[in-house]
Amino acid sequence: MNKNKLPKQEENFSDWYNQVIQRAELADYAPVRGCMVVRPYGWAIWENIQSALDKRFKDTGHVNAAFPLLIPMSFLEKEKEHVEGFSPELAVVTIGGGEKLEEPLVIRPTSETIIGHMYAKWIKSYRDLPVLINQWGNVVRWEMRTRLFLRTLEFYWQEGHTAHATAEEAKIETRQMLDVYTDFAVNVAAVPVVPGMKSDNEKFAGAVRSYTIEAMMKDTKALQSGTSHNLGQNFAKAFEIQYLDQNNQLQYCWTTSWGLSTRFVGAIIMTHGDDQGLVLPPRLAPIQVVIIPIFRSEEEKESVMNATSKVEKMLSDLRIKVDDRTEMTPGFKFNDWELRGVPLRIEIGPKDVEKNAVMVARRDIPGREGKSSIEIKDLKHQIPAILDDIHDNLLAKATKFRDDHTYKPKDYDEFRSLVNSGWLFSYWCGDKTCELKIKEDTKATLRCIPLDQNNPGGKCIYCGKDTKQKVYFSRAY
Repeated sequence: MNKNKLPKQEENFSDWYNQVIQRAELADYAPVRGCMVVRPYGWAIWENIQSALDKRFKDTGHVNAAFPLLIPMSFLEKEKEHVEGFSPELAVVTIGGGEKLEEPLVIRPTSETIIGHMYAKWIKSYRDLPVLINQWGNVVRWEMRTRLFLRTLEFYWQEGHTAHATAEEAKIETRQMLDVYTDFAVNVAAVPVVPGMKSDNEKFAGAVRSYTIEAMMKDTKALQSGTSHNLGQNFAKAFEIQYLDQNNQLQYCWTTSWGLSTRFVGAIIMTHGDDQGLVLPPRLAPIQVVIIPIFRSEEEKESVMNATSKVEKMLSDLRIKVDDRTEMTPGFKFNDWELRGVPLRIEIGPKDVEKNAVMVARRDIPGREGKSSIEIKDLKHQIPAILDDIHDNLLAKATKFRDDHTYKPKDYDEFRSLVNSGWLFSYWCGDKTCELKIKEDTKATLRCIPLDQNNPGGKCIYCGKDTKQKVYFSRAY
């Protein structure tokens, strides 16, 4: 086996995933077990995710703030359901400055409690509502089984926290943010997610209702890629978040929270990547176009580099990289940038210069089929159009893959036989017992209850009861 080659996805998807992350220099293992170091190339992807989401948050009226990393243990104990949901994952600080602390401090696994405490101070009247705050930061959850980007002790994310005067406003907010995540996933990341509601068994600790966007990876497992939670009045009552309404009556607020993390980088890798490495969606790629000048002599170098400079200036609105390394062969550079998933490669050699043209290679279409010669004068208009076409192609391929690996089993025996082949779209009666039995039997979990439930009706895949509700089951990360 060639040690320089990545493992094939179909032979060892997990090994492929780990190796592509390290070889493409997205992240590396930290000296603390279960933690990762996000390298500049990986962080650049996350920055582009942040930028796309942050604009959407601000367009919907949200503002950013920052809250402390350390939370008093007593805060988590105020919301019993919340702390019970997180207690196995907590990292607790008991010593500070060489002294034992009077009260242990928890490194935030999420910030509902500390934000709830502050909202109780800030919110006094209906005039103070709604409060629409987002935080970009890091959290710590003491996971036992970890994997780069997908599940690490410490990870980076955004967490939105809002407070409202009515249950209806909180409901609208929760669904609105689910729609924001769906729009981002589809229209920026080219990841075709299924939005839906979590079952009571799978919902966030302390939530009344949890929503999710679920994506299918190339090994057909599901990945929860973003969540939005309607917290009802649970946290408001625990932290006394109250306001005087227009009748001067004291009321509890209705709150929400929603988050998307660096796990989404893993979603991009596993949705689009191939045996050559990463395939990055153009709207998130740190480098959208790499230009590779090719020459053998000083005379060729001068004309090729002049053309390269001209092309670089022409495409200055895009994220461009000129690979002018002289110690590497063109073939090495082609493979290197393919591994790193750059959407478009422009090759400029002496013959191209003579034709006032360049050779353009698409990452999403391997081999000769993805290559074309384009005149330099047309690049400014054609390259952005090609990048948009790459996005559309990646989305179409991922959607087809998901649909081709989604099954509608006729009975539970067929359900069990297909559980390792993809997603199972089945009727479910809504009983937690059936859900847990399926999980125990097959290791498949109920991923989401799609929002669109216009089904003719059928029988629960497990118990056979009549129902109109269809859901997605799958093995998942």
